[in-house]
Amino acid sequence: MKSNIFLSLGSNKGDKLSYLNSALELLQKNNIHIIRKSSIIETEPYGVTQQDSFFNLVVEIKTDLEPSELLLKIKNIEKKVGRTPSYKWGPREIDIDILYYDNLIINKKISEQYELIVPHPDLHNRNFVLIPLLEIAPKFCHPLLNMTNEQLYKILNSNS
Repeated sequence: MKSNIFLSLGSNKGDKLSYLNSALELLQKNNIHIIRKSSIIETEPYGVTQQDSFFNLVVEIKTDLEPSELLLKIKNIEKKVGRTPSYKWGPREIDIDILYYDNLIINKKISEQYELIVPHPDLHNRNFVLIPLLEIAPKFCHPLLNMTNEQLYKILNSNS
């Protein structure tokens, strides 16, 4: 079972807490074992700012699923939880992203709908990801940037 896999979860539509809890429950029921879970933080929207605030958290998981299988499973879980189509950075019932998958670097199209990019290409620009990562994995090193989550957080927040 592979470890050092981190997912971010976010919701800013409807009963945010319920959507997050449903997603966590479905992850566990789909061969995705939650090892550690950050606190839930409330954050301002990213990208498109004229919408409700988000509830965000990060989980470290273990799974036998390969990265592309994990992505497809996550997309299926989002649908089961109730995610409805939206525009880029728009409001959503649930959003689950793969942040890291061990130290792998992946960039490939896995279907007509989905592209798999690991580590997440924008995680180092997002406090709503870095703050929960700091809580559960401050020393985990970004395989492309060769910096820990702690260092990424410090750099992002020294410039703002």
